[in-house]
Amino acid sequence: MRCWVPDGFERGGLPEAVELAAWFGDPAGVRFAIPPWGSEDVLGALARLPDLEVVQVLSAGYEWVADAVPEGVTLCNAGDTRSPAVAQWVLAVLLADVLGLQRADGQRRAGRWEHWRPSELAGRHVLIVGHGSIGRAVERRLAPFGVRLTRVARRARPGVEPVERLAELVGDADAVVVLAPLTEQTRGLVGEVVIGAMRPGALLVNAGRGAVVDTDALVAAVKAGHIRAALDVTDPEPLPEGHPLWSLDGVLLTPHNSGDTPEAEAAAEALARGQMLRHRAGLPLQHVVG
Repeated sequence: MRCWVPDGFERGGLPEAVELAAWFGDPAGVRFAIPPWGSEDVLGALARLPDLEVVQVLSAGYEWVADAVPEGVTLCNAGDTRSPAVAQWVLAVLLADVLGLQRADGQRRAGRWEHWRPSELAGRHVLIVGHGSIGRAVERRLAPFGVRLTRVARRARPGVEPVERLAELVGDADAVVVLAPLTEQTRGLVGEVVIGAMRPGALLVNAGRGAVVDTDALVAAVKAGHIRAALDVTDPEPLPEGHPLWSLDGVLLTPHNSGDTPEAEAAAEALARGQMLRHRAGLPLQHVVG
C-alpha cells in the first residue's frame, strides 16, 4: 500500500509492504494520504491522487482539509491523541491567571517589587464550551483543584447544557473555556451577546478554533476592560502585524501550539500508522469524520 506522508513522519514498525512516499511525488497508486497542516498546495494535491481512498489528518480539527477531500474518500482525524497536551495548556493558563504570573513578569521587567495576593482555583466556576475529548481531559485535570464546572455542548445530555443556553450561563463563570470545533454552527458562536453576558473581569480561554470567537467583539470587550483573554488560536491566524491583539493589555497569546508537544505528535503518528494497517487489512477505520 502506497502512502503520502509529511516530512519527518516516522515509519515505526510498519511492514515493508507499506510504502511511505513524500508529498508531490508520483501520485500513482497512493491510497492513503496524511496532509501536512495548512498548505493550499498540499490540499490541492489531494485532487490529483486517482487511487486515493483515505485522508488521515494528524490533528483533532479537520475543517481545514474537509473541503479538499475528493468525493468517496474517507476522512479521519487524530481522535484524542492531542487532548492531553491541549488540556495541559488550558490548566496552565488558568493557574497562571489565578496566581498572577503575567503580573509578576511585568513587575520583573519593570524592576518593581510589589506584593499582591494570589488566588486559588478552588471554588472557581469554569464553563467549558465543547465537551468532547479535550473538554473531558480538561475536566479530569481540574477535578483535583475543586473547581465548579458547567459543561456546554451541541446537544443537552445528563450533566451537559445545550449550546442554546450559552449566553445565559456565562454570567456566573470566572472562566469560559472554548474548545468547540469550527463548523457553520459554531462560527462566531462566542460573539457580542455571549461576551457581553460574561462576568466583568472573567477570563475567556480559546484553545479550539479562532473563528468560534468573534474577534471584533473580543477586542472591544478587552479594550473596555470587561474581560481578559488567553488565546492559543485567533481569527485571523496567524495574526497580521499591527493587529490589536498583539498589544492589548489583558491578553495572553500562544501561536496555536498547545497541542504540538512531542508526545502528542508521536501519539498522532502512531494512530496514523495503525490506521494504515487497518485499511490495508480491510478493517474498519477509527475516528471517521467524513
